[in-house]
This record gives sequence, C-alpha cells and structure tokens, in this order.
Amino acid sequence: MSEFLPFRKSLTKEQAESLTELLGVYNIEYELIKFKSSLDTNFGGGEVFPKYEIHLQSKDFEKVASLITASVQDNLESIPKDHYLFDFTNHELYDILLKPDEWGEFDYLLTQKILKDRGETINLELINSLRRQRIDDLSKPEQSQKIWIYTGYFTSVFGGLLGVFIGWYMWKATKVLPNGEKVSTYSESDRKHGRNMLIIGSITFPIAFILRFSPELLGM
Repeated sequence: MSEFLPFRKSLTKEQAESLTELLGVYNIEYELIKFKSSLDTNFGGGEVFPKYEIHLQSKDFEKVASLITASVQDNLESIPKDHYLFDFTNHELYDILLKPDEWGEFDYLLTQKILKDRGETINLELINSLRRQRIDDLSKPEQSQKIWIYTGYFTSVFGGLLGVFIGWYMWKATKVLPNGEKVSTYSESDRKHGRNMLIIGSITFPIAFILRFSPELLGM
C-alpha cells in the first residue's frame, strides 16, 4: 500500500473542504488530518482556529496540483482589488513565482495575472527552470548540526535517552519535496552519526538504568 505524504498544510476548514471536494470528483485517495490550534486550550478546549492537512500519495502530487490550477484559473477575474497581493512590489511577486510551494497555486496564478496587468513579461520557461532548481536545492541535506552531534554522542555514551532520540531522528528523518518525492533530511555522514548514537545509546541506557535503580542485581 502506497504511503500518504503531506501535500498541503495549515489549511482552513473552508480550504480543506474545497480541496477534498475536488479530490472526490476525480476519485483521488487522500487523508484529511485535523490539528487543534494552540489557542483552543486557552478558550476552554473549544475549537477556535483548527488547521487541516491533506495527505496524498506521491504519484498524485503533480496531477492534483494541475487540477487545482485549472480550478483556480476560472476565478481569478473576480478577485477583489483589496487582496493583499496587489500591494506587493514586482520584486516580491517574482519571489512568489520562484517559491510556489510556500504560497500555493492560487497565489501563484494571481501573481502571474498581477504582473501581466502591470505590463511585465513572464518567461515561464525560465520560471519552470528555476522551480526545478529550487526542488534540487530543497532536496539537498540540511546543514550539519555539530552541536546536536556532540550532544547526541555525549548523552548516548552516558546512557541518556536524549542521545537515543537524537540518533534515531538524525538517522531516519525525511522531508517531502513539492513534487511528492521523499528524501532524507540529513546527509549520509550525519545519518551514520545518528545510527551510531542509536546503537551506543541502546547499549548504555539499559546498563545505566540497572546501575541507577537495581544495584542489588549486581551484588552492590
């Protein structure tokens, strides 16, 4: 069975309902996940600003993105002029075109319309090339975090669970790219460090636990 990966995050209820309705029309499988806002607790546990995530199979990412684009395209002419994107400078709008994964299809398409209305020429071939470059950049491993490596080894050697958790995370952490591809978050070198921490911690933690809580088992 194919794994479901995050496709859209931090959606409002209305946005989630609109997207799931579109997915239902085309019989595309999805998972809808609801998160409570941190404000909910402050208001007696009632739901104030819940957020939603839509998860899809990676094979459907590009197809759904195209469906959303087609759906949004028909509504661009009716967007009121007080929409916040109309206040953006051309430089800020071009930045949206280069990072559509941070904005979504609606803002991406509206940005193109605003720029064209301002007389700007949009080279879609260049934009697409830069978007591919952005995916390549996003797929690169995160910068090595030396402090976490040192902390992980130190706590692993001395039997701390923190080292086990750090090791497991660095070894197994992944991220999902805008095209649905899942890649490792950290470099192969950092992942090896993580695996080493996990192995060391898995050995030292039981020993530390016994020494701390059951010295009688060792005749002490």
